[in-house]
Amino acid sequence: MATVDQKAATFTVAGTRLDAAGGTSRIDHPVLWLGLLSMLYNGILAFINHNIMPLSMTHVAASEGLILAGAIIYILHKGIYETDLPAFLFLLFTLVVTIYVSVLNRMPFVDHFRNVLIIFCFSGIGGWSNERTMKLVFRWASLTVLIFLIFEIVSVPFYVSIVHPSDYFANTRGLLPLSYNTTGLFQNALGFPERFSFGIIDHRSSSIFLEQVSLANFCGVIAIYLISMWERLGSWDRLLFISTAVLILVTNDTRTMLIFCFACLVGYFVFPKIPRNFNLTLMPLIVAAGFVVYTLKPNATGDNFTGRINLTMKKIMELDPLAVLGLSVDRVAEFADSGYVYLIYAATIFGVIALWLFVCLFPAGRTAAQRRCAHSLSLFIFLNMMIGGTAVFSMKIAGLLWFVVGYMRFHDSPRIRQGRAADVLS
Repeated sequence: MATVDQKAATFTVAGTRLDAAGGTSRIDHPVLWLGLLSMLYNGILAFINHNIMPLSMTHVAASEGLILAGAIIYILHKGIYETDLPAFLFLLFTLVVTIYVSVLNRMPFVDHFRNVLIIFCFSGIGGWSNERTMKLVFRWASLTVLIFLIFEIVSVPFYVSIVHPSDYFANTRGLLPLSYNTTGLFQNALGFPERFSFGIIDHRSSSIFLEQVSLANFCGVIAIYLISMWERLGSWDRLLFISTAVLILVTNDTRTMLIFCFACLVGYFVFPKIPRNFNLTLMPLIVAAGFVVYTLKPNATGDNFTGRINLTMKKIMELDPLAVLGLSVDRVAEFADSGYVYLIYAATIFGVIALWLFVCLFPAGRTAAQRRCAHSLSLFIFLNMMIGGTAVFSMKIAGLLWFVVGYMRFHDSPRIRQGRAADVLS
């Protein structure tokens, strides 16, 4: 029920403040900072590491933990209601799987729980965010990425003098730069001569993310945000997001995001005509297509589209039967470049099924904008898991991704207090 705030002359609907015309009346600063820090914390730490004091993995883990703690406190302050049950039950199920896997393997293993906790936290704060706050988060995030990307394109030495990626990864991840890498960039961003490229710069761009994979995936997050919010964005915002996405695509040498962005361009018109539950067929279809590629080109190798698909297919077919039940978690590090296999080893086949159902069924599908968001999310996640590893679960990407998914879940349908989850479950 709406209550009138006499002082501000606004209405409050389930914690989201609306003015009489239905527009948002204020910026939710905790949500604004949590959203921005989820993407920027690595760049901030890199600046500190290079210009103030050396850091370690402990500082990175502590920073991520503080952001998640802040998000949890915010969600608990708002309360968990009936509409939050899908995310809450997904998190609870993942906790049970995590305990099961850790006990069976006699070692603590929380990687997958951390991934799902990020999904829970940012879909939660996205669900409570108002439109003005969400637009500011994406506007400042995109502007920061664009500025640092321009720095990197114009002058690599200047870019390195700010964040020095190779030193940061050496100190915090133990990834020492190879002898030939004297640029100060993260060595994986250097690429190689045979790789697809537009030839604009001599390496794969990284911007504020410090490494190339997250920057590429951020382009995908922008695409999801654009097709979900296009009708509610002003001309300057559209120009900013499109400019950032295009500059990423022409400097990052990312084939996957080129394909995904083209799919989103077509999907803007097609996705609203497709029922949301069609998403349930998307992961099986992508895996089946992978098997077709492997059958047609079984010897394809290398860092190209068919080579990456074949790598994932071979690892699926070589699955340790015990891994399906979570008994081989000690081998999970071997599969960082194969998302489906990594998830099976980390979360059991039941964890994979739970993630599949959540990704497909959590987004709302009542409006055209919601269906655009739902279909592009499923395509982004399941396509990435075929040719990559765990990058889409990193907070740098997953934070803003699930933030917009959580917001779009209540798009054009404000939250109603239907009773706290504790009451619903009792």
